[in-house]
Amino acid sequence: MLRIGHAHDVAARTGVTVLLPNEALACAVDMRGGGPATRETDAVGPDATLGIAHAIVLSGGSVFGLGAADAVATSLSAGKVGLALVPDTPPVPIVPAACLYDLNNDGAKDWGEEPPYAALARKALAGASGETTSGSLGAGYGAMAGKWRGGFGVASATHDGITVTAYMAINAIGSPLMPEGHAFWAWPFERDGEFGGRCPGAISPPPALPADTKGADITATCIGAVTISIPQTRTTLRRIAVMAQDGLARALRPSHAPFDGDTIFALCPQGTALPVSTMAGTNNDTRMTMALGSLAADCVARAVALGCWHAEEGFAPTVRGSIQGNPAL
Repeated sequence: MLRIGHAHDVAARTGVTVLLPNEALACAVDMRGGGPATRETDAVGPDATLGIAHAIVLSGGSVFGLGAADAVATSLSAGKVGLALVPDTPPVPIVPAACLYDLNNDGAKDWGEEPPYAALARKALAGASGETTSGSLGAGYGAMAGKWRGGFGVASATHDGITVTAYMAINAIGSPLMPEGHAFWAWPFERDGEFGGRCPGAISPPPALPADTKGADITATCIGAVTISIPQTRTTLRRIAVMAQDGLARALRPSHAPFDGDTIFALCPQGTALPVSTMAGTNNDTRMTMALGSLAADCVARAVALGCWHAEEGFAPTVRGSIQGNPAL
């Protein structure tokens, strides 16, 4: 359905991820938290005329990272991708974007009037392919999850032959780890030991704010997208985006905080949504929406854990080091 490209700047500790469909996809968005840095979200909102996207850009850099989407839009237009609104004029790509705040990770941010995000976006676009991994990549390169290094995570699952995939850059105020660092909050949703296979012991009521949340540095944001492999109605796609946000609440404590800008796009092929009678094991459209939305939330939770689990040692401690350093329960 799409290709994905990553690029990062080691010195600046920031990066860009581009999700590039083979053709424009239907798109919806849901934003939580009080501090988003976004572009073109109204173009894929419920009142938009078309509700499509030619690419999705995820970036570090807060407001400065929005320049990444400008570069992608310009490159796509030069390649004749976009809406041909008037003959003999450049096509207009719709490129929604969301940025996370990684300005306070001690990277070299003295870029003056030339932030690196346009160049990083062009590099990510040029390197886009059909495969990606989880870890210290792209928009998640300079991210933090609580006091731990964040990252970029991807997770997929299927329901009645429909594939749901989550792509998340994890930069959270909240912690991905349960108290004492033995297991992820997302542990119930793990598949095949993909992020360590560690289950908690007896679970006592957790504190309202875990000790390993961000302290004075209370600016964050998790951003990403979920894809559904078959067409959906615009109403259904929007509801799946809303439900996908629950994955952040399953994987991070706390989530959707006042200075987060948590944003998730939902994408699917354009076309007529299949009637439920063609989908085995479903009773009505509402049940299918609930199933896909719930699965999207599971995938988001897994993507959060996977992005953190595969993060590299470097400017912050890793959850993998904490979990592997704790004795088995």
